[in-house]
Amino acid sequence: MTTKQPAVYILASRLNGTLYTGVTSDLARRIYEHRNNLADGFTKRYGVHSLVYYELHGDMSEAIHREKQIKKWNRQWKVSLIEQGNPEWHDLWPEITGNEEDGFPHTPKAPLTTPLAWE
Repeated sequence: MTTKQPAVYILASRLNGTLYTGVTSDLARRIYEHRNNLADGFTKRYGVHSLVYYELHGDMSEAIHREKQIKKWNRQWKVSLIEQGNPEWHDLWPEITGNEEDGFPHTPKAPLTTPLAWE
């Protein structure tokens, strides 16, 4: 069983590309879903798959408040936030999963055919 940890994250399509800000209680699972186009929507439509920023929070209401705050920011403020900790916009997927295979830019793979541990 996984432990829930509220998080706010920013995904990018490429260096200085399209950005997406989201919130989740399970960062690895949610990023996996984005990376593998398992949910219809903005990230699938625009190929926004690389995790370039994230921050962990103590509870979900705090994370939701922060996500709403960041979503209101202009693009340059978001870019500055990303570049403070990730100036080259490296994909942080390996950092949260230990999987060094998938770097930036991401090429989506076919979805797994076997159930995942968290399902």
